[in-house]
Amino acid sequence: MRMIGIIGGMSAESTAHYYAEINAGVRKALGGLHSAEILLWSVDFAEIAAMQAQGEWQKAGKLLADIALRLEKAGADAIVLATNTMHKLAPQIEAAVSVPFIHIADATAAAIHARGCKRPALMATAYTMDEDFYVGRLRERHGLDVVLPNASDRALIHRVIYDELCKGTVSTISRAAFVAISDRLAVAGADCLILGCTEVGMLLNAANVAIPVFDTTLIHAAAAVQFAVGQVHQQAAE
Repeated sequence: MRMIGIIGGMSAESTAHYYAEINAGVRKALGGLHSAEILLWSVDFAEIAAMQAQGEWQKAGKLLADIALRLEKAGADAIVLATNTMHKLAPQIEAAVSVPFIHIADATAAAIHARGCKRPALMATAYTMDEDFYVGRLRERHGLDVVLPNASDRALIHRVIYDELCKGTVSTISRAAFVAISDRLAVAGADCLILGCTEVGMLLNAANVAIPVFDTTLIHAAAAVQFAVGQVHQQAAE
């Protein structure tokens, strides 16, 4: 089995889901008492959030790249960055390591194409929705026509993510607001919805969204599982 190196803590809430989902996926794939081989480095999200707010992206990139390199040196066969927003810094992380970097947007795009969807809506942090590192990748590399919420909805989503979800708070009022935003995105022509922040799945899922839902946490975790067990299957075949 290949070792997965996870850079987590952004937030701790979503990282806990990653850990549980990856282990459950390996158990399902291999059976018995199998669980994933994981190296997890969980950062202090308060420090990362401060860097985001102050625009210190280069500093944050160096921090995450250093962590990725340490995980590689400790035996990780691939790096998983357990957050959508910080994929803004994916190029710095990829440049620092020689092992594969499993990109969350690429895994999500593959799942969307497999479902036959082409016009995904995106609900995420303001950084992910407003900047081009994520939307641009979906558009240019994967040919997806991304639909974004309006400005006031983007502000509400961002506030709820940082003020509530990252702190483990799940509000029925915020859930209703998120459902309403997803409905407006469907009316605007979206044929599916990307839960583009690893915490948004705490409020939205296939049961309360009218269009197909792609939860990036679950998709990214599944991609990590596929990488982890791939070597086992190859060895068994040999």
